[in-house]
Amino acid sequence: MMARSFSAVLAAALLAGCASLSTDGGFGPVEASVKQRLDKEVRWSRSAADQAAIDSRVAALLAPPLSADGAVQLALLNNRGLQASLQELGIGQADLVQAGRLPNPGFGFGRSTRGDEVEIERGLHINLARLLALPQIRQLEARRFAQTQGGVTLAVLTLAADTRKAHVNAVAAEETVRYRRQVMQAAEASAELARRMAQVGNFSKLQQAREQSFYADAALNLAQAMQLQQAKRERLTRLLGLWGEQAAFKLPERLPELPLTATDQPEIERSAMAQRLDVQGARLAAEQTAKNLGLTQATRFVNVLELGAMRNSSNEAPTQRGWEVSVELPLFDGGGARLARAEAVYRQALHRAAETAINARSEVREAYGNYRSAYDIARHHRDELVPLRKQIADENLLRYNGMLIGVFELLADARSQIASVNASIDALRDFWLAQADLEMALIGKPGLAGGPANVAAPVDGGAPH
Repeated sequence: MMARSFSAVLAAALLAGCASLSTDGGFGPVEASVKQRLDKEVRWSRSAADQAAIDSRVAALLAPPLSADGAVQLALLNNRGLQASLQELGIGQADLVQAGRLPNPGFGFGRSTRGDEVEIERGLHINLARLLALPQIRQLEARRFAQTQGGVTLAVLTLAADTRKAHVNAVAAEETVRYRRQVMQAAEASAELARRMAQVGNFSKLQQAREQSFYADAALNLAQAMQLQQAKRERLTRLLGLWGEQAAFKLPERLPELPLTATDQPEIERSAMAQRLDVQGARLAAEQTAKNLGLTQATRFVNVLELGAMRNSSNEAPTQRGWEVSVELPLFDGGGARLARAEAVYRQALHRAAETAINARSEVREAYGNYRSAYDIARHHRDELVPLRKQIADENLLRYNGMLIGVFELLADARSQIASVNASIDALRDFWLAQADLEMALIGKPGLAGGPANVAAPVDGGAPH
């Protein structure tokens, strides 16, 4: 009976030992998840041909003005940090395959003499404890690799969200520069007119100084806007992985229009719990820790167990053949400390999982509240404030044409109208940023989907790490 059980374990171990590297390196689930969530393409550059195909696709995306969707697609193809993260799949799969390989046997050879007698001793041994635990070790490594795939998927989705926000900020910054340049031009015209009127005695020094102050403020605001524009563009350039001539990419002149209605999501918490990758990762971490605890309990007393065959020969005696088993005696270390550590790490993983779920619910509620508020504010600017400022400007132009107000009042009103448009741009930008944050809140936060602590080292004949 025992022989049959050992034969079954050995057969399973032999099948596990035949595992080999897959052609896609575990990239398939990551690619499918990104396609499902973003409807975008992500490629893993693992050869010169792969990189050439990516470069060709990048050149096609850079030809027209770069939209938000185009920027996301370009980043998923060209960001070198993402390509470095994808290499974690290759590392993880190699560890998984290595965990399923049979332990190498050991061979011992000895030669001794006693007078004219020569003894030759040969021994062949294998780590039996490692062999018996091989199916469990492979299962643990498979769960760890699944966590690696989840972490890489989250890195891809995080890059997509960051790129979308960077694109919104870059386009909004360019719009702001254009409108603030118009404000400065109006203020410059007003200041020049005030200077000429002061020269002929039709303007007081106070009135001239006031117009000059408007111009100085407008020039400062324009300089600050241009500085911000450069910073936001460079941020986007880094995420896109562009350099050299590629960095001269074109952006749209305006942000997308505000949607007609805001998305209503009454079941947003439940949806987040079902699809957030950090929640799934925390749950998987707790399950893996529980499995590791089971392995620790099974191997707490037997850390080194070796089975070997021996053959001793002598020129003066018949050849001796046999087998031997070596086992570590738990005289000083009964494994209690390792077991207590594993239990503590397991309880820690449970609390981490609960914390992740609680935080996820709060984060998604906050993101949805910000999204709805940003939409209401942007709509108020679009439907109320900007039309009112335009109506006032039209009425003042009629009054100016009727010589009821002067040129300075008309220029001041033009500055106010442009400032209202700038505020509307900021509100529209905040809405698109809030929408990107909401989409990310439904996916998860980076850094929370990592694996659990190592609670049990593989049974390899050494001390646990």
